[in-house]
Amino acid sequence: MTSAVVLIIAALLDYLIGDPWGWPHPVQFMGWVISRLTKFFLQLCQHSLTQRLAGILLGTLVIIGSGFVGFFLIQTAKWLHPLLGIASESILLASCFASRSLRTAAIAVLQPLTAGDLEQARQILSNYVGRDTQNLSEAEILRAILETVTENATDGVMAPLFYAIIGVFIPFVGSIPLALAYKASSTLDSMVGYREAPYTYLGWFSARLEDCLTWLPCRLTVITLALLSGRPMHVWRICSRDAIKDPSPNSGWSECAYAAILGVQMGGKNWYRGVAKQKPLLGDAIYPITPTSIYNALQLTRYCFLLWLGIAIAIILIRAWGIGHRA
Repeated sequence: MTSAVVLIIAALLDYLIGDPWGWPHPVQFMGWVISRLTKFFLQLCQHSLTQRLAGILLGTLVIIGSGFVGFFLIQTAKWLHPLLGIASESILLASCFASRSLRTAAIAVLQPLTAGDLEQARQILSNYVGRDTQNLSEAEILRAILETVTENATDGVMAPLFYAIIGVFIPFVGSIPLALAYKASSTLDSMVGYREAPYTYLGWFSARLEDCLTWLPCRLTVITLALLSGRPMHVWRICSRDAIKDPSPNSGWSECAYAAILGVQMGGKNWYRGVAKQKPLLGDAIYPITPTSIYNALQLTRYCFLLWLGIAIAIILIRAWGIGHRA
């Protein structure tokens, strides 16, 4: 029963508050640790092989360490008072969800864009994407927002929920350690999971592990979205046609599912530090990407999140009822 309460409170906290600006956040601590360890390993290891081994150690330390720290904090809070334990679990779990953060980021760019201030929209967008934004047209800005919202729907919203739910059913573990461990993996990937120097060898393990950890929740998200659309075969056909072209085993599937449902096309040429990179085209350009497309994508993510949450809570309650009935 407590697990269901924690899931509900965490979902409400993310929906109502999100990540208040200036408040401490677990990802900030993870980022600090990753940055320090990365600098240490890059100075210590000069050979490709030793950097690969250091990458394994880096990923293992940060991911398992994050899970253990979360477990220790929760157990300490529970020892002090049961209500403090519930509050701590709820706050930590809410910090793993990025639903409100995604919406806030999208709106922050859309507001100046719809007001005609293209320059400000480009500047704000640069805080959220890795591509060059200084010369983007309105259509390219809209595509960048939609791609960010739909890619992060999986690793920022649905995958943390997936591991939180799995943790509920693992004795003596719980939601928080698994959700924080996944969040650590995602943070590692975003910081060191690049093929470019100096992370080519040090970041390989983090990148591969994040791909593996996200694979199942990504496919389940695509299936859920396809069912919610009412045209599951159409969505799966488009994803099977286009998503496999993306070099990422997950982001292409996530973006393509939304593209198929919304009837828009994502992908194309992006510029990174002055270098053009062609991304595979995902979906069919039946409609242009508009602010409404982005709001609809955000709404789809919310529906998907609530569906998973509802099913998880129902299973927890049925399980608790069954245990109580047998007793």
